Amino acid sequence: MNELEGRLDGKGLKFAIVVSRFNDLITERLLQGALSVLRRAGVEEQNILVVRVPGAFEIPLAAQRFAEAGNCDAVICLGALIRGETPHFDYIATEVTRGIGEVALKYNLPVSYGVITADTVEQAMDRSGLKQGNKGSEAALTAVEMATLVRRVSTEKK
Repeated sequence: MNELEGRLDGKGLKFAIVVSRFNDLITERLLQGALSVLRRAGVEEQNILVVRVPGAFEIPLAAQRFAEAGNCDAVICLGALIRGETPHFDYIATEVTRGIGEVALKYNLPVSYGVITADTVEQAMDRSGLKQGNKGSEAALTAVEMATLVRRVSTEKK
């Protein structure tokens, strides 16, 4: 039996990180978590591009542009959506999630999901490194593993 899985070795890989400026108290923590993981995985600084977009709704379009350009091995999407008093949260969360997934499938590229959806600021802070891990770190780990897996699948002999 043969088995393939990705590795946490980012040497020679290129990453784009798309991060929302909205809720930047949280998204900056996500970004720092992602950068820390990429550095520990051996990704060189010149192979990391951080792109800031106004809000979470803009994340899929920026991710799509990087996928179209074909100059990165994975895109890491970071944002924070916090429920308010109107259904706006539900609409944005649904579209951001759908958009990120569509980019990954359309372009056959790892696009990791590091977008926090929380009911309160406290929940979002907890998920950005205070109590429940850092979703930015997790998204970066996923991106590295999937980028190496995609490469291995592409070169695997049939």
